[in-house]
Amino acid sequence: MTSSRMLRKGLLACVALTLAGGASAHAGHDASGFMAGLMHPLSGADHLLAMLSVGLWAAVALPAGRRGLAPVLFVGLMALGALQARLGWLQPVGLELLIAASVLLLGALLVGGPRIAARWGLPLIGAAAALHGAAHGLEMDPAASALAYGGGFLLATALLHGTGLALGARWLRHSQLLRRAVGAAVGLGGASMLLVRI
Repeated sequence: MTSSRMLRKGLLACVALTLAGGASAHAGHDASGFMAGLMHPLSGADHLLAMLSVGLWAAVALPAGRRGLAPVLFVGLMALGALQARLGWLQPVGLELLIAASVLLLGALLVGGPRIAARWGLPLIGAAAALHGAAHGLEMDPAASALAYGGGFLLATALLHGTGLALGARWLRHSQLLRRAVGAAVGLGGASMLLVRI
């Protein structure tokens, strides 16, 4: 596949994710349990773009032996953020705006790619993870099993990170143009979410 065809497909995929369903995956939950948790990260563009971006950035910016660090950090801090929010310890003001801003910043991180050192990229990823986790924790049905629902959304998140890693290693690592275009599309998706929520 030529790089121009990959570029078009990558841009179309990001635009489709941005426009898919509602712009927010945080409208509330009608169900609880493992399957509801598993489907939640797939239900909105903010989750999809953020989770895929983490894997994509790790694939292009981190050395081969350390690429799993960003996804592991994200999953761990997302779980911690969800637990703290469920216990009432973490209730960020303007959470939806912060989540949209995190998508925009993850797009910028992807545009920068290997030029952005891990000491800057990983804290940004950790902050985004805590915000996404807080949203999960605050919206979880109080009667729901935190282990079942949490296990579902953590598994889906890890799978999205893995997909981003695989796509990044295959396509973006060898094409600066494609990486920057995909990062710009993710950033534009985050900017559009911010404008809708302001």
